[in-house]
Amino acid sequence: MNNTEIAKKVIEALGGRENVNSVAHCATRLRVMVKDEGKIDKNTVENLEKVQGAFFNSGQYQIIFGTGTVNKIYDEVVALGLPTSSKDDMKAEAAKQGNWFQRAIRTFGDVFVPIIPVIVATGLFMGVRGLLNALGMTLPDDVKTYTEILTDTAFIILPGLVVWSTFRVFGGNPAVGIVLGMMLVSGSLPNAWAVASGGEVTAMKFFGFIPVVGLQGSVLPAFIIGVVGAKFEKALRKVVPDVLDLLVTPFVTLLVMSILGLFVIGPVFHVVENYILFGTKAVLALPFGLGGLVIGGVHQLIVVSGVHHIFNLLEIQLLATDKVNPFNAIITAAMTAQGAATVAVAVKTKNPKLKALAFPAALSAFLGITEPAIFGVNLRYRKPFFLSLIAGAIGGGLASLLGLAATGNGITIIPGTMLYIGNGQLFQYLFMVAVSFALGFALTYMFGFEDEETVTEAAVTEKLVEEETTGNVPAALQDERILAPIVGQAVALSDVDDPVFSSGAMGRGIAIKPSEGVVYAPADAEVTIAFATGHAYGLKTANGAEILIHVGIDTVSMGGEGFDQKVAQGDKVKAGDVLGTFEAEKIAAAGLDDTTMVIVTNTADYASVTPVAEGALAKGDAIIEVKA
Repeated sequence: MNNTEIAKKVIEALGGRENVNSVAHCATRLRVMVKDEGKIDKNTVENLEKVQGAFFNSGQYQIIFGTGTVNKIYDEVVALGLPTSSKDDMKAEAAKQGNWFQRAIRTFGDVFVPIIPVIVATGLFMGVRGLLNALGMTLPDDVKTYTEILTDTAFIILPGLVVWSTFRVFGGNPAVGIVLGMMLVSGSLPNAWAVASGGEVTAMKFFGFIPVVGLQGSVLPAFIIGVVGAKFEKALRKVVPDVLDLLVTPFVTLLVMSILGLFVIGPVFHVVENYILFGTKAVLALPFGLGGLVIGGVHQLIVVSGVHHIFNLLEIQLLATDKVNPFNAIITAAMTAQGAATVAVAVKTKNPKLKALAFPAALSAFLGITEPAIFGVNLRYRKPFFLSLIAGAIGGGLASLLGLAATGNGITIIPGTMLYIGNGQLFQYLFMVAVSFALGFALTYMFGFEDEETVTEAAVTEKLVEEETTGNVPAALQDERILAPIVGQAVALSDVDDPVFSSGAMGRGIAIKPSEGVVYAPADAEVTIAFATGHAYGLKTANGAEILIHVGIDTVSMGGEGFDQKVAQGDKVKAGDVLGTFEAEKIAAAGLDDTTMVIVTNTADYASVTPVAEGALAKGDAIIEVKA
């Protein structure tokens, strides 16, 4: 099937031209905005020739073709009448995707995801302190005080973090947001926890009748204050003259919002928050593990719907009030079952392409990211996904019966082990993980997957005959070392926040967090791809390695702004030659991650492709070793 025929099949499977709002592409994926997701024949798309996977992300249906191929398919679908999109169009369209509830949950995710790392760190500190106590170690008073600083600070100033992040998401000044948030927990106010304990500390009475306390540990009130405050600040900026903006806008914003926050929004939404927390605890406390059974069974369905970030709000609120998080173990059960189903597919299939996709996707799941397993493997074959839901439900019910509760959130399965070391539940946690894995694997292996037809001997013979008759025999690959194309800090590919790269679906390699904005050639090579947007380069080295350098995640949406390409397709370059430059500040201003991926896209042609770099990288340092 040629590219034109594939393009026609893609358009047909998308529901026809009339179902497509716009199409764009990056280095590996065709990105399509559709009017009605229900009209897409996803099974047909995923089984088309040259398609390596497909999934929804950021309101886009993303079809993975790989480097080089995606350019050709894009040209074909545009020639067949699909409308293209600009950077602003793509962002605006993505923002409108889904119903109001889905958009609201996406916003929750945008606010709370940046906060999760400090909650994770706090949970790990709690685990270490609990471990020391379990070992019978008596800490000196000064050391004990220090551990309390490590474990309590994030929750004491939690409203400040929430208001800061909310201002950032809704377009306000984050500095104003964090000061406003810290006002809500000022030491001059009665501590909310001390008041709630019923001791000598009581609420202040403003104007003789309004009870006011600090908002320590509050999440929902801080979020609402952040939303209202950011919108108020933006509205104020439109009417305040530019010459007075620096003085008037922050002054009025902090004055008005501190009054509203302490006297109106805080008290009202604190009551609402308590009702939500009460309902959450009631579900988790259902008898016979029913709460865990239900949540464990539906969690990965919620991930598919894209509204799973609602759990961030609930988990953080539980941690702020009770210092424990029962959701974590239940979610871990669901994710373990998902990864186990993927392992079962990988073990059972004889298709090398599917094995190469499934094993890295499963590893990604066990490290806490299930999207590659869901979209790349399990949903594609349907039964593995739904059988993993059954296994996840049973594992979640077991987690509830065992009373498992983490000391933090944001990490699960393998890294999540750290959240149970200090609370005396490590053995129970490992037992729950083992049961969830065994069920997910066994159900899928026995009932959930029938192997595809493997590549036939005839196809291999045909290729050999073609090479023999045409003389077009590929040159033998040679061992070589790929050099760092960017100065920065080495990052494991599995840690990259993009399932296509982190799963290894595009090949093995390494990522780099840049400290300079220059892209160098990593070897003597020919430039096979040079995007006009300047965000990605494809090269084929003199020794046969095919390399993709992708600057940033989703940076194609910037339309080339902040990028300056120095080479063209077909150019010959030497190791260390400049391929292009980029401005990290503009990538950050666009709300994107500048982490750069360096992928050997023909990994399957080599006996091994091994990252060899750690820590700081200088120009010319070896980062990947390939062996033929």
